[in-house]
Amino acid sequence: MREYDILRGPVVTEKTTLQKEMNNQVTIKVDKRANRVEIKDAVERTFNTKVKQVRTVQVKGKVKTRGRIIGRRNDWKKAIITLMPGQRIDFFEGV
Repeated sequence: MREYDILRGPVVTEKTTLQKEMNNQVTIKVDKRANRVEIKDAVERTFNTKVKQVRTVQVKGKVKTRGRIIGRRNDWKKAIITLMPGQRIDFFEGV
């Protein structure tokens, strides 16, 4: 897989913003089939940074109702990436 097949997009929430500021961690939505080594290589090549640690979480899709119709969101995988000291990734800085 290529870098752009593995990395799907950032996860921007209040918790991930705090992690970014306090612990130098970035949370990214990734392909379900990617492993930690592939994710680390893709982040380092795409953003020109050094990665210290990668943790992954399988997120289950929620059941949602809209009127009488019951649906389910897709399952997805997220990676919590700890960067080396002095390294940073800016997704929305200056927008």
